[in-house]
Amino acid sequence: MSAPHPPPAKPPPAGADPAPRPRTPAAAPDRARGAMLGLAVGDALGAPAENMKPSQIRRRWGRIEGFVEEDPAGTDDTEYAIFSGLLLAAHGSALTVADVENAWHQWIADRDEGPFRGAGFSERGTLENLRRGLAAPISAQHRHAWSDGLAMRAAPFGVFAAGRPAEAARLVAIDGTVSHDGEGIYGGRAVAAGVATAMVARSTDAVIAAALSVVPEDSWTARSLRRAVGAAQRSRHDPDLTQLGTERAVRSAVVIGGYPWTDLAPEAVGLAFGAFAAARGDFSASVLTAVNMGRDADTTAAVAGALAGALGGTAAIPAPWARAIGPVRGSCLPSMAGYHVLDIAGLLAPGTSADEAGTAAR
Repeated sequence: MSAPHPPPAKPPPAGADPAPRPRTPAAAPDRARGAMLGLAVGDALGAPAENMKPSQIRRRWGRIEGFVEEDPAGTDDTEYAIFSGLLLAAHGSALTVADVENAWHQWIADRDEGPFRGAGFSERGTLENLRRGLAAPISAQHRHAWSDGLAMRAAPFGVFAAGRPAEAARLVAIDGTVSHDGEGIYGGRAVAAGVATAMVARSTDAVIAAALSVVPEDSWTARSLRRAVGAAQRSRHDPDLTQLGTERAVRSAVVIGGYPWTDLAPEAVGLAFGAFAAARGDFSASVLTAVNMGRDADTTAAVAGALAGALGGTAAIPAPWARAIGPVRGSCLPSMAGYHVLDIAGLLAPGTSADEAGTAAR
C-alpha cells in the first residue's frame, strides 16, 4: 500500500485554497455553512430518538421540538462527514479510491483507539475487512453495503460541487467504493446531488429532481424517494391532515414494517427527502419531521438538515440550535476530535476562510 495522504492536520490559513477547483459564485459561503451546520444540528437533534418508533418517541417526550438532552452532541454521522470533508479538501476533484482507502487506514483502521463507539454496521464491516488486508472494492463486501453510512457523510461533496450535482455524485461514489455497494452508493449519490443543487437552488423541487437524476430510475432508492416525496406533497394539500398524519404518511410510504435494521439507505434517504418536501425546505420543520418519524433518526435528520441548511443558509437555523454545536468529541473517530463542521465549510467553499467559519459559530 502506498503511503497515505492524510487530511490536513488543521484548517489552512485564511484565503488558502486546499484543492484546485473553479472559483465560481455557486458555492455561496453562507449556504456552505448552512449545509454543514444543518447536518450537525439534525444529527444532534435526532440522536436520542435513533432506532425508536414514533409511538416510543411520543411516550417519552411527546413530540420532539428541540434538544431533549442537556448536553447535545453529534454522532458518527457528523464525525464521518468531517472525515470525508477533510479528505475532499485535501484532494478535490482528483480524489481517487486509493486516496480514500489510504485515509481510512491512517485515520481509522490502523489506529489503536476505539472501539469507535456508535459506528454503523457498514463502517464496522469495512474496518474489519481493511484490517484483514482487503482492498477496495472488496472492502465493501460485507452484509451492510446497502446501509446509509455513505448518505450520512455525503453532504460535503454537495458543498464542494455546488451547482454540479453530477460531479457531487461522482465524487461521493469514489468515497463510497471503500465501504458501500449498490443501494448504499445510490443513497450517497442522491444526497450529494441534492445538497449540490440546494446550494444554488430556490425550490425543493429542483433539489429533489437533482437527487433522482443521479440514481437508476428503477432502483430501490429512487422508488423510496419518489414514494416519500409523493406522500409529503399529497399531505400538503390535505387541510385536515395533522403534522402527525403527515409523518405517518411519509413513513408508511417507505418503511418496511417489522424489518429489524433501521439504517437502510433507501429508507433513510426516502424519509429525509420526504421530511424536506413536507416542510417545503423549512429548516426547523424538515429536521423535526425527520426526528419524530424515528428509525435512523440521527441520519435522516442530518440529511434533511443538510438539504434545508444549504437551501436557506445559516439564517434558517435557529440560533440556539446553532450555538449548541461545538467541535466534535471524537467519540466514534478519535482522529476527528476538535474539528468543527464550520471548519469543513471553510475548507470546501471558495471564499470562506476557516476564521470566518469559526466566527459564524460564535
